[in-house]
Amino acid sequence: MLEDRCAHRHAPLSAGRVCAGRLRCPYHGWEYDGAGRVAHVPALGRDARLSDELRGVSYSAQEQDGLLWVWPGVGVPCSVPRIATVGEPGWTRFIMKTRFRAGVEACLENFLDCPHATFVHRGWFRSATGKPVRATVTTLDDGAVAEYFEEPRKRSVIWALFAPPASGMRHTDRFIAPATSRVDYVFSDGRAYNITSTCCPLVDGGVEVFTVMSFRFPLWGPLVRLAFEPLSRWIIRQDVRMLDRVADNQRRFAPRHMQSTRADLLAPAIRSWRRALAERRSPPPAGECREVSLVL
Repeated sequence: MLEDRCAHRHAPLSAGRVCAGRLRCPYHGWEYDGAGRVAHVPALGRDARLSDELRGVSYSAQEQDGLLWVWPGVGVPCSVPRIATVGEPGWTRFIMKTRFRAGVEACLENFLDCPHATFVHRGWFRSATGKPVRATVTTLDDGAVAEYFEEPRKRSVIWALFAPPASGMRHTDRFIAPATSRVDYVFSDGRAYNITSTCCPLVDGGVEVFTVMSFRFPLWGPLVRLAFEPLSRWIIRQDVRMLDRVADNQRRFAPRHMQSTRADLLAPAIRSWRRALAERRSPPPAGECREVSLVL
């Protein structure tokens, strides 16, 4: 995959077009082959011998699970994150692309944070019940996972329409380093929901988030999507509005350390992992477990 700028005068290659299997720059017509090498410079003629140093910046890329994964680092990664439900029968899914002005860590913490939902998504996804909830947080070899027990589920549109009121439920929130969140709700009657989001930082600031929404709803999956997809998009727009406000406020005031409590279950793991990767240090060890009590 080529970086979106020509090696010549940095014009956006995305504004060009593909001609005979080559990508042509819209500014001076430089043509690039699949490896990112400059194969033709019109101003030099067809017979010109071009230096191997004439090339664009290219990255390793792989199409998988309906997404194009790009590796901006050195070398090639040994594996690409998988969407858990792909290939399993009975699942319906759709993909959302959302832009936030906030950073990657702010987005990850938001996606994996239950307490905010009782305020930002009140009545739509959650509402405050005042009930104590027990949770465990376990560090993994690729991040961390939080599991909730005896979690209240009522007073919201999502729970009323798409969750069986009497069945058992297992809810886990998982951070997968460096920039992926995964939320799972599994019910004893066979229904299940998986929300996997990957955060891509943008050069000009902010984050573009690719979210794969998967759900297993026996017999009625395609019909359920007609209501579930617009509701999902409405709820994520609520997150966008709040995180954009946070990002604007951070720019308004002088930098200051953000304070946390034990209710921010996965925030420490997100920050520790991302700092360790940025500083090329060993990540937090796997296998550590702690229990937390919070009120939802």
